[in-house]
Amino acid sequence: MKKENSLALGIAFGVAIGTAIGVATDNLGLWLSLGIAIGAAMGTARTQKNKKADDDKY
Repeated sequence: MKKENSLALGIAFGVAIGTAIGVATDNLGLWLSLGIAIGAAMGTARTQKNKKADDDKY
């Protein structure tokens, strides 16, 4: 997977999970925004991990 796709993939998973929890709890606005924030954080962490692994190879 390309490094630049990690952030987008994290946000997509965050939106999906946030939407599911939001519909289940009848509070879509809260969980959608939390899902986006958590997904962006996970995508950024994954991007940084991949970058560090690539730097360690050389």
